[in-house]
Amino acid sequence: MAGNNKASLEPLRAVINACPIIDSHAHNLLLPTQLESQPFEAITSEAQGRALRDTFKSLAHLRAERQLKELYECPSDADWEQILDKRAEWLKKDHDGLVRKCLQGTYCILMDDGLGGAEKVHNYDWHDKFTPVPTKRIVRIETVAENLMANILKKATEEDFEEERYLSDIWVLFTEEFGRAIMDAIRDFDVAGFKTVVCYRTGLDVEPDYTECLRHIGTPFEHYVIRCIKKRKYRIERKAVNDYLVLKTLEILSENVPTKGGVSKPLQFHTGLGDNDINLLQSNPAHLQPLIENYTNVPFVLLHSAYPYTREAGYLATVFSHVYLDIGEVFPMLSRSGQVSVLRQSLELVPGGKVIYSTDGHWFPETYWLANKQFREALLEVLTEFVEKEDLTTGQAVSLSKDILFQNANVLYELHYPLELTETGEDAQKAIPWHPKPQAPIQVYDVQVFDKFIKESPIDFIYVQWLDYMATMRVRIVPIAEFERLIKSGDRIGISRGNTGTLQNDGITPAVNTTGQIYVEPDLSTLRRTHKKDPLSSATVLAFWRDEIGNPIKECPRGGLQILIDDLASNHSISLLLGFEIEVIFLSRNPDNKEKPYIPLTNAHAWGTLTPEQWLQLPFLAEIATSLAEIGIPVQQFHAEAGAGQYEFVLPPLPPLAAIDTLLQARQVVTQIAATHGLRATLHPQPFTGIGTAAHAHISLNPPDKELAFFVGGVLKHLEAVCAFSLPEAVSYGRVVDDHWTGGTWVAWGTQNRETPLRKVSDGRWEVRCLDGMANMYLAIAAIVGAGLLGLKAGSENFAEVDCLYNPSKMSDEARAQYGIERRIPANIDAALEALDKDSELKEMLADGLVSNFIAMKKVEQKMLADMPEQERRVWLIERY
Repeated sequence: MAGNNKASLEPLRAVINACPIIDSHAHNLLLPTQLESQPFEAITSEAQGRALRDTFKSLAHLRAERQLKELYECPSDADWEQILDKRAEWLKKDHDGLVRKCLQGTYCILMDDGLGGAEKVHNYDWHDKFTPVPTKRIVRIETVAENLMANILKKATEEDFEEERYLSDIWVLFTEEFGRAIMDAIRDFDVAGFKTVVCYRTGLDVEPDYTECLRHIGTPFEHYVIRCIKKRKYRIERKAVNDYLVLKTLEILSENVPTKGGVSKPLQFHTGLGDNDINLLQSNPAHLQPLIENYTNVPFVLLHSAYPYTREAGYLATVFSHVYLDIGEVFPMLSRSGQVSVLRQSLELVPGGKVIYSTDGHWFPETYWLANKQFREALLEVLTEFVEKEDLTTGQAVSLSKDILFQNANVLYELHYPLELTETGEDAQKAIPWHPKPQAPIQVYDVQVFDKFIKESPIDFIYVQWLDYMATMRVRIVPIAEFERLIKSGDRIGISRGNTGTLQNDGITPAVNTTGQIYVEPDLSTLRRTHKKDPLSSATVLAFWRDEIGNPIKECPRGGLQILIDDLASNHSISLLLGFEIEVIFLSRNPDNKEKPYIPLTNAHAWGTLTPEQWLQLPFLAEIATSLAEIGIPVQQFHAEAGAGQYEFVLPPLPPLAAIDTLLQARQVVTQIAATHGLRATLHPQPFTGIGTAAHAHISLNPPDKELAFFVGGVLKHLEAVCAFSLPEAVSYGRVVDDHWTGGTWVAWGTQNRETPLRKVSDGRWEVRCLDGMANMYLAIAAIVGAGLLGLKAGSENFAEVDCLYNPSKMSDEARAQYGIERRIPANIDAALEALDKDSELKEMLADGLVSNFIAMKKVEQKMLADMPEQERRVWLIERY
């Protein structure tokens, strides 16, 4: 029995160790110049001054000391001074690398940026480069008020008191500006919620009645203003004024609930644990009960585990639907047993969907790292006991873990981030949902993004677009009134699931499923105005596929790629940038000549040239570049490529999804502007014998230290299967030949070697050359990232394939063997599809259903093309790509 229990706990252990974290309450990190301004030993204690000296003998400090050796890679017998020396080395050698290491596994930070000014700490968005998604703000209302007063009174003098209405005018101005600031924050997409530190200032026994508070605020506010002017100190420490800030914020929040029957953005309350300026008795959250009862549509979040009043906070979170317990700061401030005790107390009564996790990380990145490490350990210990004593099944414990680490904050703060973790084991199927169905509709879209776009770009129609498996852009044209209704009602566009299994000409394949629906969800971040020559006053927007209740579908080309990018960031702390080159051939139609229905736009043509014939086309080419710039797609450069009529437009690097979205929108502009000139712009890899057309992708890894594991141990290892997506047509393989700068036919890599399919450009930056414009770029990059993830997870750093500085096709078999070059890329699309079908690891990484459907569709497509006469086949492909 014990053995069975141990085995059944593996899914729980895997999820707790791997689940990304939404850190619901943390603070900015210190600027490098300010690292000495705070005592580092304060990472495990709220003590200050002389009391902080005693922390070195606390269990919390001694445990952290041992764990920091692991972080800094110190010897096991290192003492505190040696640990500090090693830390100093890290900060000097690789400050950002240490931060990245400390934030590994953190998906998103909700940051109270009211602790420390710009002269002391990094701005909140500086932290974005260390997490998969941008940092969100938690607005500290006392900081807002104090900054407003500092600005209002900056020129005030004591003589101003003599004016009869001066104080009343200041009160009116202050209240108006404070209200306006809170409203602006409510509308701000970057703001996830609000926070008050009234607990620190005057205690949690806040006057619950707003009118009563206003009745008594006059004299305290007057004394506060006088102190501000006389001493130029703006900290608010008068109970009536502090209570007013809380009540005014609650009033505004409760009046600005986005949906009927819904709730506002949350308000976090510092409770319990704090430094020595707190009134410990008044930090008990039980004082808040009357206030909680008066504002039922504002979520109250009780921070810091309310330690030592965890049970009181837990009671409130249990009996009030809009109260949540945030179990932060006790990690790493308490001993291991103390942390376990707090976690047990939290779960004694509180439903699993009401417990939120945060680090309260501040000043030093190590505070984040220690908190996350220790919380995962405590959570595993507590839930393991619950499972072993049969209080929970493993599946229920897994579900609870994901909720506390990610989903509870995701729902409460309306972040709408996807969480993809594969559960294993029998109990995983029996997991119960810890969240009840919401009483109000979940906000699907950020309406403010839409409203801002429409205000800046009034339009009549929206092209809602998605790329299918065969790289055909599908589109619904939606009048703006209907699109606005869809966005503001949280609706989606339903399409038959069978549409995802048809070919470019709607030919039926075995992948067609006549039953079921897919729901197309516009991604408002991709809204982009169309170019001036579009016949409609319009914009484009790209979309995800969702299921009937709005969950991501892994088979969605865009959504599947995003899941892999999130995996890369969450589990390996690696971010990517993608840069694309649009290679395109411009063709004039020649309908009277059946043998040559297309002719190149220019023939006096070579790479990097500007012949008189090419010069005459500059207005046309510049129109494309200008049209792209006008809709927010800057072209870094454009120039003639080697083939007749062939040009290249270089796009700037962007994060993967944004880069591909931009690539597709840019290609549409290129082809549409060409069409207005009577030209066909084609991505066909070889419309004429000779020079071919590719779609090279430059991929940059940050940090670059695991680039070989990613590209050599992953991408190169699975390259044959990747080619099924990156070289997806029979004609793709006619372009890829040896000794023609096309990447060659050997599976190899080399620094600045254009005769290998993977060219290393510089540290962390690689070019994938076995890629052309017929690929569904979401699927091709997903295959590359999925293969790279497999390489990272394998963990090896030693590979047979080494940096090749020569043309592999010119080397002998013995010479190639010395570089680990023994395989060739598939000779044709059939061989590539077979390699993909056999690559079980990559299939699992991408979603087996996606791969099987893709292979089935490709086989039908290839048979259809093979049955066409050669010239008809060429025309068919030119017109579709």
